[in-house]
Amino acid sequence: MSLDTPTRERIETLLKDHRVVLFMKGNRQQPMCGFSAAATNTLNELLPDYHTVNVLDDPEIREGIKEFGSWPTIPQLYVEGELVGGADIIRQMYGSGELHQLFGMPQPDRTPPEITITDKAAEAIRQGTANAEGLALHLEIGPDHSAGFQLAPAGDGDIVAHANGLEVHFDPASAQRAKGIVIDWVSTVQGEGLSLKFPGAQEIKSLSVQELQQCLADNSIILIDVRPAAVRAQLAPLPQARILEDEGYDALAALPKDTQLAFICQHGISSQSMAERFAAHGFSQVHNVEGGMEAWNTAAARH
Repeated sequence: MSLDTPTRERIETLLKDHRVVLFMKGNRQQPMCGFSAAATNTLNELLPDYHTVNVLDDPEIREGIKEFGSWPTIPQLYVEGELVGGADIIRQMYGSGELHQLFGMPQPDRTPPEITITDKAAEAIRQGTANAEGLALHLEIGPDHSAGFQLAPAGDGDIVAHANGLEVHFDPASAQRAKGIVIDWVSTVQGEGLSLKFPGAQEIKSLSVQELQQCLADNSIILIDVRPAAVRAQLAPLPQARILEDEGYDALAALPKDTQLAFICQHGISSQSMAERFAAHGFSQVHNVEGGMEAWNTAAARH
């Protein structure tokens, strides 16, 4: 496919008008694919403002930008009219400090964070990585304290922390957010898994459905439903609950930090993770509903 002149001129105008342009699926506030989300998450760490072009809304640009820079995939980052690359290259350059240099910013602090890994967590990690030869344990922590572990090859720009005989690899921003964290292995009625505790974060309190019913009757707690729309559609929604997906994380995180919050999902697992994120942000009265909607409906059926 050859690039027609009008489309080329549109692309050249975009690159002339904006120093940093990300051609992506979706936009900065709502990426529509994992690679676009990864690219915006990285750029958000460094830039308060940059221009995005949603190729899903513009088929000519979607195909044209591939021809323009001879780059076959989306997203694509351009800086001062020059193609930088896609999501993987953006991430690699961020980890190495090249992206900081490109934007004229100071190099990131590469001091490894001091972290704690409990004996139970260390044992679970060793068991889980026993057959992961050639892969490293990476921990990514977002600005809202959402966290995710993954096994991936070690990168030259990784910041590596050591604890309890294990290595944990971080990108620069995650390393800063990881200072003082405790990685533990927890067993709850919802299941088992690795858990992060941030310095100063409050403990998550368990709340039975009977206790929740009383709190709702007293108007003493805000219930937040963290289930996505497809899951909520399977069961009748709780009219008393505020929907995280509809209101957005930032809006709910702006509530007073002493607000009584309860989080509910289908089984009580993803709500626990969300409760931990709010606790890490300084909320002092955070609860997770034991058993989630399944327990709620079971209790309701008995009455």
